[in-house]
Amino acid sequence: MNAVPQYDSLKFGETSLKLRTFRQQILSNNLANSDTPGFKARDIRFADVLKAQLEGALPATGVSMATTHTGHISGSNTKDDPRLLYRVPNQPSKDNNTVDSDVELSEFTKNSMFTEAALIFLGGTLNSRLTAIKGQPS
Repeated sequence: MNAVPQYDSLKFGETSLKLRTFRQQILSNNLANSDTPGFKARDIRFADVLKAQLEGALPATGVSMATTHTGHISGSNTKDDPRLLYRVPNQPSKDNNTVDSDVELSEFTKNSMFTEAALIFLGGTLNSRLTAIKGQPS
C-alpha cells in the first residue's frame, strides 16, 4: 500500500495556486480589518483543505448564493465557507478584535513565497508537458 497519494501534477498545481490565492485574500482582509472593533481573524488549514479539494470532498470555490431573479448577480458567501476557521488570538484585546498584525503579516509573507513556489511548480509542469508533446529536436 502506498502511503503517498498520487495526484495529477497539473490538477495539484492548479488547486494549490487557487488555494494560495484564496488564502492571500483572507490574510489581506484580516490585515485590512486590524483596527475594526469586534472583527474576528479567519484563516484556513492549507494542507487539510488542499487534500480535501483534491479528493473532491470540498467545492473549489465558496458557497454559492441563491438568486431569485434573473437580474441578480451571482456571488459567493465566504462567511459560511466551510474551509474558513477563526484564528485564536495570542492576547485578547479590549475591542474584541482578534487580529494580531504581526502574525497576519508573517503569514501573509509566508503565503506570498509559497504562492510564488506554486507558480514555478505549475510552470515547470506545463513546460514538461509541452516538451513531451513537441518532442526533442534531432
